[in-house]
Amino acid sequence: MQKQVALIAVAILSLVALVGCKNSQQRELLNVSYDPTRELYEAYNKAFAKHWLELTGETIAVEKSNGGSGSQARAVVSGLEADVVTLALASDVDIVANAGLFADGADNPESPDYWQKRLPNNSCPYASTIVILVRKGNPKNIKGWDDLARADVAVVTPNPKTSGGARWNYLAVWGYALDKALADHGGLNAIKDGNLDTNVLTVAQAQAYDFTEKVFLNAFAQGMQSGARGATDDFVKNNVGDAFLAWENEAILAREYTKNDLEIIVPKMSILAEPPVAIVDKNVDYKKTRDIAEEYLNYLYSPESQELIAQNHYRPSDETVLAKYRDQFPELELFTVDDVFGGWVQAQEEHFGDAGYFNQMLEKFAKKAR
Repeated sequence: MQKQVALIAVAILSLVALVGCKNSQQRELLNVSYDPTRELYEAYNKAFAKHWLELTGETIAVEKSNGGSGSQARAVVSGLEADVVTLALASDVDIVANAGLFADGADNPESPDYWQKRLPNNSCPYASTIVILVRKGNPKNIKGWDDLARADVAVVTPNPKTSGGARWNYLAVWGYALDKALADHGGLNAIKDGNLDTNVLTVAQAQAYDFTEKVFLNAFAQGMQSGARGATDDFVKNNVGDAFLAWENEAILAREYTKNDLEIIVPKMSILAEPPVAIVDKNVDYKKTRDIAEEYLNYLYSPESQELIAQNHYRPSDETVLAKYRDQFPELELFTVDDVFGGWVQAQEEHFGDAGYFNQMLEKFAKKAR
């Protein structure tokens, strides 16, 4: 009898071991993303796991990590084993590429193998823009960017040093101010056309600097969170500030969360925010998940995923889906980083590098605070 019990126990242990072995072999994909995509990828990851099961018969685990875009990029460089990154801006993906985590050539914008050339629309399956969120009734009568420079308006934004979304905020403000400074010369179109006198542009850039400095001084007074979601919590939950610079999708979510106790001010002009996606080659090759990662990013462009993207308040790249949700996405004049700032490499160096304009502002702010 004892021998029979022992044999049954061995059989059970063997079965447990087999099940445990099977579970340990389940493949996992990790998407390292930025703050405002939490809801989007929570929904998308479920949809993709179902899609992959139907496509291949394989059950997989799909996980995500969210935080400030720049901080997330540095976390991947430091060892966070992302299969894909879906970050707020191209320069943050470049941080990962330049650390040697991409395939040969994928870190060079001049190479046909550059990471942003791998997928349609410069590897941007969706877009957004920057809007202004205010409290119900708009007590400070904020109508657009100009009002954010007023001394009586407390501005909330995450810190451009750590948040990719905040860099979009900053460039949206700067671009508007630059367009205004160049009004007599054709506005931002004069930069795009390349027919602008250098001295005229220099003066206009100085005026844009002064305006942007005033807006961010108003933000510095509140303290700037490291990521967009922390800044959203400050404005929405902690009642900090009068105006919040936000991704359009984040503003819509905040308005829904407060049951319309907040109002969205859509400026006449803003920046086209294009958050890119990319495979982290060295990680997927090590983890043997390249097939999953490639399909994960390709599936973002499918009609069903584009619908999901629109439902989560991002502007889909599919024009048919975008047209279907047009009421949710008001039309406004949009400018791009390439058109106005010479691309992200140049913008990063001139505005957010150690000697960049924003660092110069921070030094002034710190002196005023003493």
